[in-house]
Amino acid sequence: MEKPIVNGSHCHNQLWFIIRASFVFCLVLLCLDYSVLSGVKNGVFPLVSQSFSGSQKTHNATQLAAIDEISVPNPISSDAHRDFPFRENNYNITLANVTDPCSGKYIYVHRLPTRFNNGVLRDCRNLIKWFNMCPSLMNSGFGPKVVKPQGVLSRKNWFETNQFMLELIFHQRIKQYKCLTNDSSMASAVYVPFYAGLDVGRYLWGYNTSVRDSAAYGVADWLRKQHEWNRMFGQDHFFVAGRIAWDFRRQTNNESEWGSKLMNLPEFMNITMLSIESSSWSNEFAIPYPTYFHPLRNINVVHWQKRTRTRKRRYLFCFAGAPRPTMKGSIRGEIINQCLSAPNRTCKFLDCKAEGNKCDAPVEVIKVFRDCNFCLQPPGDSYTRRSTFDSIISGCIPVFFHPYSAYAQYIWYFPKNYTKYSVYIPQNDIKNGNVSINRVLSRFSEHRISEMRKEVVKLIPKVIYANPKSRFERFEDAIDIALKKVTERVNKVGKVMKEGKDPSVDFAAGNQWKLKLAGIVGDQALETLF
Repeated sequence: MEKPIVNGSHCHNQLWFIIRASFVFCLVLLCLDYSVLSGVKNGVFPLVSQSFSGSQKTHNATQLAAIDEISVPNPISSDAHRDFPFRENNYNITLANVTDPCSGKYIYVHRLPTRFNNGVLRDCRNLIKWFNMCPSLMNSGFGPKVVKPQGVLSRKNWFETNQFMLELIFHQRIKQYKCLTNDSSMASAVYVPFYAGLDVGRYLWGYNTSVRDSAAYGVADWLRKQHEWNRMFGQDHFFVAGRIAWDFRRQTNNESEWGSKLMNLPEFMNITMLSIESSSWSNEFAIPYPTYFHPLRNINVVHWQKRTRTRKRRYLFCFAGAPRPTMKGSIRGEIINQCLSAPNRTCKFLDCKAEGNKCDAPVEVIKVFRDCNFCLQPPGDSYTRRSTFDSIISGCIPVFFHPYSAYAQYIWYFPKNYTKYSVYIPQNDIKNGNVSINRVLSRFSEHRISEMRKEVVKLIPKVIYANPKSRFERFEDAIDIALKKVTERVNKVGKVMKEGKDPSVDFAAGNQWKLKLAGIVGDQALETLF
């Protein structure tokens, strides 16, 4: 016999309590669910403040860290972000526009066989015919530290840097780039760490064309076999050359012709070259020569800028260099003559041809430039000079005599209004004896010189190569600017491809000098430069 049910009202009350509690619990869950979903709709991950114990705290911290590190793939073939669909309770939610500071900036570094980069460095005694370059490899390509600044330089951050070390400097520095990726499908640009200048520099004198071109053909063949090549056939690739572009533009296989034919190979016609001096081709861009100053911190730059901006200068103008008597059309001889014949305390000449050449000594070069208002920068063996950048870091206003020495070259670095930071004197006026440099520069008032110097000093962070260990927050250095510009260039090419247009049009076009000039000085100023 069953036991009779007793206290029925008590059981009835318990049942109603359970129903009510369940309803409230479901209502709370529904509210929480709605708040989470609405947060995700806006592309935001909601964080709920709760108390956690022990392992729960650790697990939650790990999850939040993982969220912070989310990277949204951004293939160059598509400018659109990827969408992540969520389907729950008949909701179709798309997580879009997740903030990724590296979107459109990712760079993939090719793992080239070492014979094309580090293997070249093992031959450091023969990198340049007349010099032992092994000491220049020290300190990530900066060379030996300046031990005795002699009160001319700041105590740290100065090195005896060789102007041909750009490839090594760039390669070491890009390893610290904040938007590197090991997934090439995410990369906007692909860096090819080929030490083209250091390689060909060994063979420019006394070697046949097949030797000079050997590495160029080797790299081109290797690149074609990589799956990254097929995406844009090299138009998202770039490399850095520590020599002038002319060294890579040999037209024929004539043994007497200079340089290699690297940039005339079909593969490299699709690649962007960054070099210390560009030619008229549109897939070449000039970036600054390495100087002696490689600061570690923002404050190092600020202190040096103040020092150069406020220094009292004894000379109106100066020139550091040597004549080029065998070079047709060179104006250096006339410039030296004008400097030596100028009134006392007007021009300072540092003779780079004299016995015991001081022009490779950082202290001696900066000592001269820091005492001058204007630094003369005539063409030498080529249009450009490392001395231009030595003068800028010294706060000395550069004086150019040819538009290809700077204005058509460093279009990513120098202001469009070239009169703000430099002086231009047409070289034909010097050649024909029509102009007195002293007379031209004497017309600038002290106020005008001070204003121009301020503009020059502003350029210092842009033209230096910071220490690879540095993390500049206030400034962008030469490499920061180069990487920003090259990824912008590649992204534009990707956009052209997405629109169904031919990206090869004007990608590597010759005879672009005037177009390059117009981009930095403007169309109206072109007539004044020729």
